[in-house]
Parts: sequence; C-alpha cells; structure tokens
Amino acid sequence: MLETVDLNHYYGQSHTLWDVSFVAKTGHCTCVMGRNGVGKTTLMQCLMGLEPCESGKILVGDQNLTKLPTEKRAASGLAYVPQGRQIFPQLTVLENLLTGLYATRSSNKTSVPEHIFDLFPVLKDMQRRRGGDLSGGQQQQLAIARAMMLEPSLLILDEPTEGIQPSIVQDIGGIICRLVEEHRLTVILVEQKLPFARKVADQFFILDRGRGVAAGEMDELDEQLINQYLTV
Repeated sequence: MLETVDLNHYYGQSHTLWDVSFVAKTGHCTCVMGRNGVGKTTLMQCLMGLEPCESGKILVGDQNLTKLPTEKRAASGLAYVPQGRQIFPQLTVLENLLTGLYATRSSNKTSVPEHIFDLFPVLKDMQRRRGGDLSGGQQQQLAIARAMMLEPSLLILDEPTEGIQPSIVQDIGGIICRLVEEHRLTVILVEQKLPFARKVADQFFILDRGRGVAAGEMDELDEQLINQYLTV
C-alpha cells in the first residue's frame, strides 16, 4: 500500500531520517515504534508532505507521492490525525466534521455519512457542542472521524492514545480494529503503549536515531527488541 525507499530528511543541518525504508501493507495496521525523539512524527509528516524529503521516495501503489503537495496527497487517499489532535475548538462537532469535506474525493457529499456516527456514536449526540468543550478522548474521536470524512484508503494516526483516559483508549482501539477489519482501511499508527500496539497492530516498524532498525509481524516483537529500542 505504502512504501518509503531510502528516505532522508533534515532539520537545518541536523540529519533526522537516514535512508528510511518502510512498508505498510494493504488492509493492515502497522505500528511505528521507538523512543521519544527518534523521528516517528517527522516520518509521518514526510508521508503527508508537511515536511520535505531531502532524498528518497514515497510510493502508494504505483504512484510516487514524493513531490506532491499535502492537499494532493489527501485527495489521493491519505488522511492524517496529528499528535495533539488539532481540532477547531470554536467550531461545533458537526462543523469540525464538515471541514473534512473540502479535501474529500467525493464532490457530491454535503453531510456526514451515517457510518461515521456508527463508528463514533458519542459524536452524534454532541453535534452542536463546541469541539473545545469535549474531553480529550472525545476530541481524539472527533479528529479521527474528521479524517474519515476524506474517505481515505490509508489513515495515519500519531499517538492517538496520548493523554486519553483508559476507557476511551479501549474505545479507540476498538475503532481502529473495525476500520481495518470491516472497512479494509490501511492504518499507520505511531504508538508507545506496547499493550495497545499489540492489541491493534499486525506489523511493527522500529525507528532508532532516525534509522529503521527492525520490522516484522507483531508477534515477532520480542523482549530483546523491546529492551534494546523501546524501554526507557
């Protein structure tokens, strides 16, 4: 579904991603893992075109996205829920959702599809509430639902459980599983909570100091890799 080939990125003179080659398989959830500051969010921003790549390729199927602007990547089927959610706090839940229509591939869509409220029933009851009045967990669900308004084929989630109460973390995990299993969505998940990652992801990819150091099926993530690259 998505592949990066020898991707390099710099912040000024600082080389942050080093020849990163990464694959997210179609219809699976791939978890990008690693300690703080190793380049996970930078990689996600490069995938969406929010950060420029110095060299390398970003491929979705047979399409090379490397030079495309962010809005064209969104129109081609990529959706991104950034760390910190970034909803519009002064807009209502419904207005937040409808902002997703501006980048959707269906020009005739003018309202929220019912399957969005089926996935996020709490939002249906809160359509008239301002986004800033929601709890952190509800805002996270709103951010994911807004991304789903784009009708993506690939969804990128950057630490969706950060700062979320445990009961809502469980709900978000269930939503991700439904997106993969029922909607056949490809998901790239950045996550540091290992139990959550094991629950929802099929594959893993570990970054360390900007380099890809390990990848495989989630049940291949053993104690040696955890101790070497994930524990604090």
